[in-house]
Amino acid sequence: MGQLKYVLKRLLLMFFTLFVIVAICFVMIRLLPQEMPQEKNLQEAIKLRWEALGYNKPMIVQFGIYLKNIFTKWDFGTSWYVEKMTPAMDLIIGKLLPTVLVNLYSLLLSIPIGIAAGVLAAVKKNKWQDHVISTGVMLFVSIPSYVYAFIVQYLLFFKLGWFDSPTVLSLADAGGSWFTPAMLKSMIMPVIALSFGSIAGLCRFTRAELTETLTSDYMLLARTKGLTRAQATTRHALKNAMVPILPMIISSFIGILGGSMIIEQIFSIPGVGQLYIKAVRLLDYDVFMADSIFYTFVSLLAGIVVDISYGFIDPRIRMGER
Repeated sequence: MGQLKYVLKRLLLMFFTLFVIVAICFVMIRLLPQEMPQEKNLQEAIKLRWEALGYNKPMIVQFGIYLKNIFTKWDFGTSWYVEKMTPAMDLIIGKLLPTVLVNLYSLLLSIPIGIAAGVLAAVKKNKWQDHVISTGVMLFVSIPSYVYAFIVQYLLFFKLGWFDSPTVLSLADAGGSWFTPAMLKSMIMPVIALSFGSIAGLCRFTRAELTETLTSDYMLLARTKGLTRAQATTRHALKNAMVPILPMIISSFIGILGGSMIIEQIFSIPGVGQLYIKAVRLLDYDVFMADSIFYTFVSLLAGIVVDISYGFIDPRIRMGER
């Protein structure tokens, strides 16, 4: 019962936070000037749409109309500049697959490498292996992902010539599918660029948790019972160290929906992140708002899932209980 109350409380807090962020984004984007397109037919359509949304009314009335359209009609607005006369949410859903694929491939590459490196660093604590891995982690964590993107492009495309293009292929050039060998090959560079930070984060977290677990009292008891260091590590230490690590991985899987705006822009990935930048640049109000709602909801949901997952992974943890 206590855990159910905790979940309901977190959900209410999530929706309240989402409401506040959406309200701030709505006001800020409306304060920016927007130019009319050249086409007269499109101008008339936009004027009719703006009149229906109450753009000539106070800001709070406009926001009320916007929320009413979302809850009653599931209408998040229309794109007039990114893709003319296209529903904003349909546009986001259409851009979701490439974003998910690139980030999913990156995560699947990062998890085994990051955890394995973290385990090695913890087992070899204060030895040269630990020093090398820890130095690499500090380096990789400190450098932004877009720097890796330029380094990967320079080395793999310009210097080594392993790829035909520094960016991801368009859907037409890849045969109309995101799963062709040519498309998968073109995604290797952004996947590598995204993986450095994730590998470093997982490695650092795994090393810290496993190092603490290896020095606990029950590990000494396991060794006195006759278990070797390797047996005690795999049967007890690693299992307990995974309790805080698994929620982090779950959060990462949810976070792949958000994508990476900068990486998508550098590698010309037609995903949600690139759409967000276009909407800001072109002042496409409805697309910007729909994208902001999408990003905020994914981020808040990931936090809730992480907290709840602790209770399922370790039965000793009960959220909301005293």
